[in-house]
Amino acid sequence: MKKGFTREEKSWMLYDWANSSYSAIVSAIVLPIYFGSMAALGGVSDVDSTAYWGYATSGAMFICAILAPILGALGDFHGMKKKPFTLFLIPGVLFTFCLALSENWMLILLFYILSTLGFYGANVYYDSFLTDVTTPERMDRVSTMGYGLGYIGGSTIPLIVSLLLIQFGDKIGIPTVPATKISFVITAVWWLVFSVPMLRNVNQKHGIKAQKNIAGQAVNNLAVTFGKIVRNRNVFLFLIAYFFFIDGVGTIIHMATIFGSSCGLGSMEMMVVLLVLQIVAFPMTILYGRLAGRFGARRMILFCIATYIVVCIVGYGLETMTDFLVLAVLVGTAQGGIQALSRSFYGKIIPPENATEYFGFFDVFGKFSSILGPALFGIVAQITGVTNYGVLAVMSLFIIGGGIMLLFVPKNIEQITSHD
Repeated sequence: MKKGFTREEKSWMLYDWANSSYSAIVSAIVLPIYFGSMAALGGVSDVDSTAYWGYATSGAMFICAILAPILGALGDFHGMKKKPFTLFLIPGVLFTFCLALSENWMLILLFYILSTLGFYGANVYYDSFLTDVTTPERMDRVSTMGYGLGYIGGSTIPLIVSLLLIQFGDKIGIPTVPATKISFVITAVWWLVFSVPMLRNVNQKHGIKAQKNIAGQAVNNLAVTFGKIVRNRNVFLFLIAYFFFIDGVGTIIHMATIFGSSCGLGSMEMMVVLLVLQIVAFPMTILYGRLAGRFGARRMILFCIATYIVVCIVGYGLETMTDFLVLAVLVGTAQGGIQALSRSFYGKIIPPENATEYFGFFDVFGKFSSILGPALFGIVAQITGVTNYGVLAVMSLFIIGGGIMLLFVPKNIEQITSHD
């Protein structure tokens, strides 16, 4: 699959393989179930634990959103990008390991928030390295292949090992709770080990010259870049659309497992459903990269949004295990594609020398939307006492984001060669 890619491209893509273990095990599948179980032992109801998970996710996203543009401004100086990338990577791995050290639901939430900061802080720099490792013509293919490797590797191999250990560990003397803790250790080790090629082989090629007062220059550049984004109609409108539709994507990712648990699915059933999602997502993400080469990333993003609207309709009426499997397949067909193509689409319409700073704002729009969605989901669940109602609010976000993309983002935007 990686034939025809440069060493830098392959090393960059392998980081998706590395950190996707965190996305699957910590953000989406194992930790939410583990947290729900520990919260129940602590006397917390299903509805409240769902809400607390949403609030913790929103809190972490808020902090990431505030930091992202500042981090991006610092990363645009020549020779600076890899240093803060590493400074976020290491604590992210460390606090992921710490999840194995506690059974207190409040400490679990704390370690989740801290590890999330490390994960998303590193991703600000990782995403911006896309403009350093490849050309605009290859970005869709490289970005989607990265996500594809993440699904088939990081989101599948350590996840399968963890699920087998959790399900059958009793037969070899490892009860469910210790087995779950081991899965967090596996995640931390996997993330760290497969980050090594990125650290060794990927270097910053584009950037701006640093002056003596780096902090002051970074703040000034931040204001200048924001002004450029506002004046660049195409970039600004895409970011507004992205804010809405990625909100829906992020809410589904963060809330799916704990939502399924509150609807009556057992832990193993929920894990099987989400494993199906990961397996389906791998070939579909690669396919979206190829289709974007033929039809354009903009059109394929719109197709993903339409798929998610169908997902929300199906999600509102969930009742049986079969319903959840259908939902997993639908989400799997679009999840990797919409994330990977949004990243590459944006990378093609911004100036490469300011890529980290621009991706910092890209991250702001993504993270602030992630604050809204899970919090809204939790509020609706607590007010109504029915978790399914939150799905309708999520659907409206896809409709708004898709409408902006369809009506206001030009069809020929990917052919733009000037970033003035």
